[in-house]
Amino acid sequence: MATYDFLFDKLGLRDWCGDEQAGGLSSMADLMGQAGGESETSVWELPFPSLDALNDACSSVPQSRDLTRGLERGFLDIKDSLKVVVDPLTQPLSWALENALWIMQSVPWWIMIPLLMLITWGVGRSGKLVALVAACFGFLAFIDFYDHTMQTLAIIFVCAFICVLFGVPIGIAMSRNDRVQKALIPVLDMLQTLPPFVYLIPLIFLFSVTEPKLYGIAIILYAIVPVVRLTDLGIRLVDKDVIEAADAFGMTKRQKLFGVQIPLALPNIMAGVNQTIMMSLAMVVIASLVSAPGLGVLVLRGIRSLELGVGLLSGLGIVLLAIILDRVTKAALARINAEQKS
Repeated sequence: MATYDFLFDKLGLRDWCGDEQAGGLSSMADLMGQAGGESETSVWELPFPSLDALNDACSSVPQSRDLTRGLERGFLDIKDSLKVVVDPLTQPLSWALENALWIMQSVPWWIMIPLLMLITWGVGRSGKLVALVAACFGFLAFIDFYDHTMQTLAIIFVCAFICVLFGVPIGIAMSRNDRVQKALIPVLDMLQTLPPFVYLIPLIFLFSVTEPKLYGIAIILYAIVPVVRLTDLGIRLVDKDVIEAADAFGMTKRQKLFGVQIPLALPNIMAGVNQTIMMSLAMVVIASLVSAPGLGVLVLRGIRSLELGVGLLSGLGIVLLAIILDRVTKAALARINAEQKS
């Protein structure tokens, strides 16, 4: 058996390991090797010097499970103190989600669907887009998925709004200060690359499964990255000649920001909003694992109960909702671009 006994022997750390065997044998691996007639360790079979492999040769070296248990104990030790700080700060998110869910489900369909059509017309000024919205919501209501669709839409509205509310100022701060950008880029990279399920793990320990902020925070952390990045990029890409012209007119930094930079960066910001909405929709489905209502519950039901029809129709509903949200935000972006060119 390949071990790292030789390493600890040559470094003189056998006494530190405290597991020296009688007869000059330094570990159980040596006993097993002697019983099997092996006199030397094969270099070909030498494992990577991981914690577990080093622990086999020296019991004083911690195992990998000791590391994971240490992280768990450390988090549990600070959980109560962390909850005292985080719980009041995030309580408004629970209230917003609860109220949005109540409104979207309480308003009758014959008011809600025309209202959504009217909003679509105000954003896109497109009869085809309004007809698409009416057809999609009509179909989802026809197959009795209306309530679940409204729940999903309510969660997306609240979480996307909060992402824009916090993401745009963060992106502006990044564009105006290189140090802030360098400090936040690693955080954004981490948020963007973490698997969606990982967001749920620490939150489950902090909040009750019945609290809406549990899935709300997970959705916001997952979806906020695009609007932050594209706001930063859009403002940095504003033509330098335009900035110089604004300086020549004696504009202050605040006037340049709100009168020149943000209007010119608005197409990029709207693209970030579009991606944030799409990512919110994707995370809503995963958040159904921790009691998030909506179409994701039906997807989860189809998986757990092997109800193929329910799973396929709920998946289709999510696709239709994604198409609607994508088309509406792109129509808003097209109008902004047209107004800037005119």
